[in-house]
Amino acid sequence: MSPDVSPEAECSTSQVGNEQFVNIAAYQFVTLDQLERRREELKELCNRLVLKGTILLTPEGINLFLAGSREAIDEFLSFIRSEPALAEIPVKESFSDYQPFERMLVKIKEEIIAFGVDGVDPRERTSKKLPAAELKAWLDAGKEVILLDTRNDYEVRVGTFDDALPIGVDHFRDFPKAVEKLPEETKDRPIVMFCTGGIRCEKAGPFMEQAGFKDVYQLEGGILKYFEECGGEHYTGECFVFDKRVALDPSLKETETTQCYACLAPLTKEDQLSELYDPPHSCPHCHESPEQKQQKRLQQRIEKLQAVTNPLPGSVPYENALPLNVPAQFDQSTLLEFLTGRFPQFSQEYWQLECDQNRIQREGKTIPANHIVRAGNQFAHLVPATVEPAVSPEISILHEDESLVVVNKPAPLPIHPSGRFHRNTLQWILNEVYHPFHLRPAHRLDANTTGVVVFCKTRSVSKAVQPQFSEGSVEKVYLARVQGEVDWESQISRAGISREAGECGGRVVDNEEGLKAETHFERVQHFDDGTTLLRVVPKTGRTNQIRVHLWHLGHPIVGDPLYLTGQRYGESQTHEPGQEMCLHALELTLSLPDSQQRVTFSAEPPGWSKPS
Repeated sequence: MSPDVSPEAECSTSQVGNEQFVNIAAYQFVTLDQLERRREELKELCNRLVLKGTILLTPEGINLFLAGSREAIDEFLSFIRSEPALAEIPVKESFSDYQPFERMLVKIKEEIIAFGVDGVDPRERTSKKLPAAELKAWLDAGKEVILLDTRNDYEVRVGTFDDALPIGVDHFRDFPKAVEKLPEETKDRPIVMFCTGGIRCEKAGPFMEQAGFKDVYQLEGGILKYFEECGGEHYTGECFVFDKRVALDPSLKETETTQCYACLAPLTKEDQLSELYDPPHSCPHCHESPEQKQQKRLQQRIEKLQAVTNPLPGSVPYENALPLNVPAQFDQSTLLEFLTGRFPQFSQEYWQLECDQNRIQREGKTIPANHIVRAGNQFAHLVPATVEPAVSPEISILHEDESLVVVNKPAPLPIHPSGRFHRNTLQWILNEVYHPFHLRPAHRLDANTTGVVVFCKTRSVSKAVQPQFSEGSVEKVYLARVQGEVDWESQISRAGISREAGECGGRVVDNEEGLKAETHFERVQHFDDGTTLLRVVPKTGRTNQIRVHLWHLGHPIVGDPLYLTGQRYGESQTHEPGQEMCLHALELTLSLPDSQQRVTFSAEPPGWSKPS
C-alpha cells in the first residue's frame, strides 16, 4: 500500500470516452486547522468536478493524489492555492487514457505519512533540498555520493537509480531501525535520499541528521520530478506508483508492469512470463506451497510469542481492574455492606479505605461506600501496581488453520484469568499474539497440567467445537506419573466429584451428591524410584477429575501441590516455575468444524514420562 497516500485510493479500469486524464500528486507540510470544515468543502468541490483519488488532511499538512479533466484539475488547484498557506504547493503531473482511481476520498489523519518518531517535524525543519537538475549534474560529473532509496523493497524491485543503496524495509515505519544498520562510516559521507514523490524524505532526512549523519540531502520532488525534468539518465527501470497504472517509465507513461492480486507485488513483463505466475492466486514473489506458508506463519507466531512473554506481561506493574458482581443476596445493600459480606477475608476498614481512595468504580465512575447496589450490578476494584506470580512462558504452537489454534501448554500457566492471574495467562498471551482474533478456549487444563489445548478463532467455530467436549465426543489421552507402585494393569474409577470447591479450591469424592465422573487408567511401567507411569483416558470432564480419582485410589500425581499422599490437602493450587506436576495432556481427537473430519493433535511426552 502507498506510504504517500491513503490505502483506500483504489483503482478503476473504467474509461471516459477518449479523454486524457490529468494525474496530479502534491503535498505540503503546513499547519492546518478546522479539518472537518476543510474536508466537507473539498468533498463537495471534488464531487462537483468529477475528480477521483484521495486527499489526506492532517494537522501537519495536506497530501493528495487526484485525476480528472484538465479543466477540473485547474479549478481544483486554483481553489487550493487560494489558501495563503498553500499558495505555493508544488504539483507533479502525469497523464493517462483512463481514470486510475475508483472513488473520491477525503480523509482526516494524524500525520501526512505515518512515521511515529518524536521531534521530526518538516514544518520546522527539513534536510537540504537538492533539485533534480543538480542531482543529474552531480551524477554526470561522477561526484561521490550515496544514493539512498528510502522506498519499500517491492518498489525498489521495479526500478531505482544506478548504484543506489536500498534502505531495506517493507514499510516506512521500519525506516528508523534500518538506519541503525547502516555502516558507521556513512555518517561522514554525503547522502542523497529519494522516494517516489519526495514526501518520505521530508521526515527521513531530519531523522538521519538526528542520528548523526552529517551531510544529508533529499531529492526535491522525488523520482517523478526527476523524470519530468531529466528523463531516465542514471536510472534503470521504472517508478512504482500507487494507482492502477502500477509503474511509469521516465517519460511518465504507463508501462506493462502489473500487480499481483494476492500479494500486491509489482510484476514486470518477465515476472508475468514466469511459470510461477498464476493469477489471481500467486506470483513469483508469493508462490509458496501450503507447507511453506504454514511454516512461515508459524515462525511469525513464534517471534510474536517471544516478544509478548519477554518479559512476562504480568511482571510489569499495572493497574488491574478486578470484577465485582453483586449476587441476589446483596440486593438493596450498600456498596460497603456488599463488599464486606462478599469478601469477609478483608475488613470493613479495608473496603472503606478502598472506596475513599476511589478504587471502586462502575463504568469508569467512582462509587461511594453508601451507594445502594442492585443484584446483577457489576463493579471494578482497581488494584494499582499489580504484579502477578511468575509462570512458564514456554508455549509452543502445534497447529493453526483458519478455525483453530492448538498449543502445547507449559506449567505452571493458568488458561483463564482468575484470582492472582490476569495477564500471566495462556488466553491473555495468545490474544496478544493473534490480535485482532479473540481466541476462545474450547476446554481447559489445570494451571499445573501440561499438554494439548485447543482454541477457537471465532465465535461460530467455538459454537461448533465446544459442544463436542460437553457431549463427550472428544477423545482425550493423558500421561500421569503417580506415587507408589501400582499393582493393577488397568482400572476404572467412577467416583463422583464434589460440586463445590473445598480447601484451596480443591474437590473431593462425593458419591451421593457429586457429579458423575469416569476415568480409565492403564499401567505403562514402574520406575526405580517407586513411582508408576499411567496412560489415562477421562470419559467425562469434571474439575480436577484425574487428580481426584488418583488421589482417591491412593496414588496421587507426583508433584501435585494440592492432592498429597495420605489423603492430605496441600496449601496451594499452583506450584512455582521449575517445579513439575506429572500430568500431561498427550492427545486430543475431535471433528474439524468445517469438514467434520476426525483429527488428532498430540504433544511431545515430557521428560518425566521416561526413566531417569
